[in-house]
Amino acid sequence: MAIIPYSKQKINSADIDAVCQTLGSDFITQGPKIEEFERALADYCKSKYAVAVSNGSAALHLAALAIGLRPGAEVITTPITFLATANAAIYAGTTPVFADIDYDTVNIDPQSIKNLITKRTKAIFPVDFAGLPADMSQIFEMAKRRGLKVVEDASHALGSQYGRKKVGSCQFSDMTTFSFHPVKHITTGEGGCITTNSKVYYEKLKALRSHGVYRTPAAQRKFGKWYYEMKDLGFNYRITDFQCALGLSQLQKLDEFIKQRSRIAQQYNEAFSELDDYLKIPAQKIAPDKQYVWHLYLLRIKLEKPGSIRRRLFEYLWANEIHAQVHYIPIYKQPFYQKLFSNKIIRCPNAERYYEEVLSLPLFPTLTNDEVMRTIAAVKDFFKNSPLVGQRYQKGRRAISHLAGEQA
Repeated sequence: MAIIPYSKQKINSADIDAVCQTLGSDFITQGPKIEEFERALADYCKSKYAVAVSNGSAALHLAALAIGLRPGAEVITTPITFLATANAAIYAGTTPVFADIDYDTVNIDPQSIKNLITKRTKAIFPVDFAGLPADMSQIFEMAKRRGLKVVEDASHALGSQYGRKKVGSCQFSDMTTFSFHPVKHITTGEGGCITTNSKVYYEKLKALRSHGVYRTPAAQRKFGKWYYEMKDLGFNYRITDFQCALGLSQLQKLDEFIKQRSRIAQQYNEAFSELDDYLKIPAQKIAPDKQYVWHLYLLRIKLEKPGSIRRRLFEYLWANEIHAQVHYIPIYKQPFYQKLFSNKIIRCPNAERYYEEVLSLPLFPTLTNDEVMRTIAAVKDFFKNSPLVGQRYQKGRRAISHLAGEQA
């Protein structure tokens, strides 16, 4: 029985041809494909500028530096995200502060942000979790009133929209970052980018990704075309031309990838609606002005002691070669952050409740209908055959058994 991963890339012959053509060209790095990819990304997102970099973590790091974060400052972000979001604040010498999430959407709660703003707060790093945009207009308005910068981590949300505006347009952020890891909506192998409407940030980001080096026409006219100046301590966060060739090819298929993900998510929703006493499915509180692009399918246990049941379901699926995942452990529970905060108690009750309940099921464009049905059947079989906690669930278990019999 073949393993079903929770996610993977979709690469076809057109992608391979695009990479091979670039590998056979004069430039495989620091060449024209990078700017071509950046222009395509900016056009797609409807931003003025895009800067492509080596990965999504690099994008967050450079954005943190470009907005001028300094040691002693604080950055408010969500604990339910990948480590890179909070780590970027630490790279810049600042301290992440964790706001709680909205229990239904799993996105950062604007009211929790508001309660945490102090004189030390300099920026907010919201995350468009699982492909659903955060309440960016409310967050951005709050930030502007207080002179704070907003870096939107949209690593899960390329192609999504709020209203008629694409995520990445920076209508409600100073910068937006993306990741092109293989599990994301498009891939360049590794890779990421930052979009912005600020020319100042654009020039700063370009320099920071390449050692802090600036090459200005005025200085080169004065000293020669070879001349460059290092004005900031930058990094080697460059992306290659052949990665950008892959990205350009993938970008042409992004909207189709999103449709395929949405179709699979709706299959899951329809199947698991039969288990409403046991499971909370996504999209039960989604604002009509936001497009959900389904980076993750988040199944949540509604029963008592959900963590125990979630673990047994996880192990049951893995035993059946269905590699579900958990996204994510609250960041402040990680050993590094426990040490950083000297074991200070951080209270994000919605985040902790969500973490105890959640399991990510396989979701990616090449997931076949047979694999979807196999995943659905395994989840239903688990609740049919596994003893749950207490007698109060026996009636529901009989109902599930009946439903499973109808499926057979």
